[in-house]
Amino acid sequence: MSEKKVSLLEGFKAFLMRGNVIDLAVAVVIGAAFTNIVNAVVKGIINPLVGAFGTQDLDNYSSCLQGPCTTDPATGEMDGIEILWGSVLSATLSFLITAAVVYFLMVLPMAKYLARRAAMQAAKEGVQETLEVSELEVLKEIRDALVAQRGGGAADAGGFGAGGPGEGGGTLPGRDGER
Repeated sequence: MSEKKVSLLEGFKAFLMRGNVIDLAVAVVIGAAFTNIVNAVVKGIINPLVGAFGTQDLDNYSSCLQGPCTTDPATGEMDGIEILWGSVLSATLSFLITAAVVYFLMVLPMAKYLARRAAMQAAKEGVQETLEVSELEVLKEIRDALVAQRGGGAADAGGFGAGGPGEGGGTLPGRDGER
């Protein structure tokens, strides 16, 4: 029974320590704090700008769907069916402002940073690849020089051509006319 508690506790700990859970928690906290800023901008700037064409508060915009939309002062009940489209407009503006600020202040700069970082990494890998290719070229040149040097010295000493014996580079000594 203690094994189940330990494995259950370890599983819960592993769940909490996963990166995406922590990132999600940070996003929720930042989003909640950011909501207050956006609401203040909407109520302090957007609503007065819209109010220049009508009322000061978007929540006051409404239409009556059926009957006279009047409120009984004694009971506070509404007669008729009222559509509060101003509240929907206010919420939509809040959403659009939030989305714009998140995109332009968070997503776009982070995307540019990540693209710049990826380009730097690709350039670094390209330099590494160029170094490897140039090292390979240098080694090939050294090999060719050694083969040419060995082939030239061997031709003077033993009569072999640049290719060496058996590679079509010359004849073996003492066997010129035996075939």
